[in-house]
Amino acid sequence: MKETAIKENHLYNKAYTRGKRYVGRYVAVYVLKDLAAKRLMNANPTGEYLNRLGLTVSKKIGGAVCRNRTKRIIREAYRACSGRLRRGYLIVISARGAIVGKKTGDVLSELDAAFVDLKMYAAEKPPVSEEK
Repeated sequence: MKETAIKENHLYNKAYTRGKRYVGRYVAVYVLKDLAAKRLMNANPTGEYLNRLGLTVSKKIGGAVCRNRTKRIIREAYRACSGRLRRGYLIVISARGAIVGKKTGDVLSELDAAFVDLKMYAAEKPPVSEEK
């Protein structure tokens, strides 16, 4: 499912100040319930809730090439675990300095730990047992 981007600065600020936070070695993750989720769900052709994703990579990380590569790695790691996430949230992922030179798998394992810690994974339905 396509995730929509956070484009407004005030939404980043809300996620930073009011959201739940996980700070790891490579990324910091901020999660906040999206108040516009119902409106976005009605505008969505599939009629499902969406998460809005925001990425921040500081100039401290490196030049433009390094920052763009970092964003691509974070997006791919997020894409790998987004199918299991609860919907209707603002998710801001901020890169930290140690991310330079890391692979997608490293970032994926940290994002996975962050989403477990923030309780963002949807509860799995128990398997249905067949009764005879």
